[in-house]
Amino acid sequence: MIFDLIDLRSFSNLWYWIALAVMWSTTSHWVLGVPFDLVTRARRRGGEAAQDLQDLVEINSRRIVYIARVAGLWIIASGAFIFSVLAVLGFFYWIEFAQAVFLLLVPMTIVGALSLSTAQQILVQEMEGEDLYRKISRHRIKVQAIGMVSIFVTSLWGMWQNMQVFAIWPH
Repeated sequence: MIFDLIDLRSFSNLWYWIALAVMWSTTSHWVLGVPFDLVTRARRRGGEAAQDLQDLVEINSRRIVYIARVAGLWIIASGAFIFSVLAVLGFFYWIEFAQAVFLLLVPMTIVGALSLSTAQQILVQEMEGEDLYRKISRHRIKVQAIGMVSIFVTSLWGMWQNMQVFAIWPH
């Protein structure tokens, strides 16, 4: 009865596509937990903005690396379990909601691994100034590229799913 009220066909739901766009917009704006406009302001003006950026990047980088060291194994194990369940439900049992969640989470996991790698490099190399700005900018470009590929693949899969559904049940 509850499933009559809630449409679990995600790819035909406008809210899914809005959530996808908001997720990638937010992810590409908040790079390593730092708003990208702060990077631009620090690069142009220096001074207090540059110090704020340096502090935020160091705090967030240490936090990301700490979480990976303390809970990394559990995060990987939990993620593998969740992805396995979603993949089986979505692509073996053809549950569209599981496919939709899978297509949201897998690219974000890649972004998470990329963020961990970037955070480690920033801490190890003790980056600051122009090197730091360049590193964050390159990281953002990689995140945006992952987002573009993700949106493209998700939209192709979603269109294919919608064509399959409407070919089976014409309206």
